[in-house]
Amino acid sequence: MRPPAERRRTVRRLGLLALVAGCAGTVRAPSPVRLEAVFPGVGPTSAVEVTAFRHPGLLSSADDLSFIRGRIAAGAEPWRTAFERLGASEVARLDRRPAPRPVVDCGAYSKPDHGCSEEKADAQAAYAQALLWALGGGRQHAAKAIEVLDVWSSVLRAHTGHNAPLQSAWAASVFVRAAELVAHGDAGWSPEGERRFARLLRQVYLPAVATGSPNFNGNWELSMIEATAAAAVFLDDAPLFARAVAAWRARVPAYFYEASDGPTPRRPPGTDRFADPGALVAHWHGQQTFVDGLCQETCRDLGHTLYGLAAAVDTAEIAFHQGVDLYGEQRKRLTDAMELHAGLLLGQAAPPWLCGGRVQLARRPSTFEIAFHHYHDRRGEALPVTARLIDEKIRPSGADHHMAWESLTHARLPP
Repeated sequence: MRPPAERRRTVRRLGLLALVAGCAGTVRAPSPVRLEAVFPGVGPTSAVEVTAFRHPGLLSSADDLSFIRGRIAAGAEPWRTAFERLGASEVARLDRRPAPRPVVDCGAYSKPDHGCSEEKADAQAAYAQALLWALGGGRQHAAKAIEVLDVWSSVLRAHTGHNAPLQSAWAASVFVRAAELVAHGDAGWSPEGERRFARLLRQVYLPAVATGSPNFNGNWELSMIEATAAAAVFLDDAPLFARAVAAWRARVPAYFYEASDGPTPRRPPGTDRFADPGALVAHWHGQQTFVDGLCQETCRDLGHTLYGLAAAVDTAEIAFHQGVDLYGEQRKRLTDAMELHAGLLLGQAAPPWLCGGRVQLARRPSTFEIAFHHYHDRRGEALPVTARLIDEKIRPSGADHHMAWESLTHARLPP
């Protein structure tokens, strides 16, 4: 019998060729997204060469999971409390029933919401169950994660509405985390199930997220980049991964400002909409004074700013596990953004020149842990404001959209 890793690679190749049976009848073989149509404004991708992907290789490696599992077994903090909080969440219930739909229709701000909330919740449920299994919670959690993945990949056929690309990105990013964990272990996921999920990525999610959206707020495109990078790892698709990395390199500098950019921020790639200075200021929600770390959405609200920050960091973490150091390429830009926004989230008063002196705060933040682990634990940077925010307002974190249980997976990991 072939080794499990080889069998999984074969399953994914077959997923591009075979007819897949779903509950709605026979589905045509997936049509891969044309590579030239993936983030078309980002330029060449030859600088990234991944010949063999590491699995599990998204937000957590096998060594990370082994370390956390040991800390939980020892009753150590913050892992014990974070694990208990995950297990007590509604999405971690073993009797929870997934609610897939053939078409998920999401308007702006999910109005209308025809399956949008259910899809995001079920993605979190699949990831929660997969994490519980991977961290020692029992095989029944693996079975539940597989159930959620299987029913959605058997039913879902399309996303519609204004928010379709963003909805697809949020859901795909989290679903793939679950799939990566159960596919690369002894979870018992069938070849047919893996093949259906590969088809779901190729035929339903990737066409929605891969074209990008440079004319919208940056959290949109960064979320799409994260979903594309995650899917590329699961699918062992090196050219697709290279496109996602190239898109990240082009988009992050247009989302977080640094003085080295010049007197005004960089324009998003792939659009000429912001050639006029007035349009660029409007894109930055009226902000006209720019300082290191300022985000394109800071003056919109900090909730959407954190969506964008989390997506940028998640992609950097995925790339790091695959041997590409995006963190290092944008170290100052990302750490400046972390410290600036951590201070605002702690209640630091906005000066009059920043958003007119008023910044709209977010709900309890659920991100920062992954980036803090990299820059503080792996690279030895102090980041005192971020450290205080994590201690006072985040740890242990919960789940919000694609920001999920980061304290459990990244708090105090070894370098």
